[in-house]
Amino acid sequence: MDYSEKVMDHFENPRNQGILENPDGIGVEGNPQCGDIMKIYIKVADNRIADVKFQTFGCGAAIASSSMATEMIMGKTLEEAWELSNKAVAQALDGLPPQKVHCSVLAEDAIHRAINDYRVKQGLEPWEEKPGHKKHCHESQ
Repeated sequence: MDYSEKVMDHFENPRNQGILENPDGIGVEGNPQCGDIMKIYIKVADNRIADVKFQTFGCGAAIASSSMATEMIMGKTLEEAWELSNKAVAQALDGLPPQKVHCSVLAEDAIHRAINDYRVKQGLEPWEEKPGHKKHCHESQ
């Protein structure tokens, strides 16, 4: 399977990897039967992502997608971070093989869960997640 140089760089040198102490929101997404599980931690200040970390158990594409997605939402407003699409993550990585696109969906959904976790903790209504993003298993390879 061919990966872009950016995918390999984010896999071998992941940005924002680790646990964020006392996060304002945590988003967990994945399918343990497939092996991809992503956890996103966010710190929010003035409605912006002040800090973000991730832990991902999965393939190289899942780790690279987590790394790139966290870089893309750092410093963004919650609304801007919510709008980050899996397609934008995949494009920023110079593409993902078709059977690995689900890894970028995993990142988008984990970010949504983290933001909604924060919103609920603040006594706010959660935002509606996009339908149809619940297939996170590897396609037959």
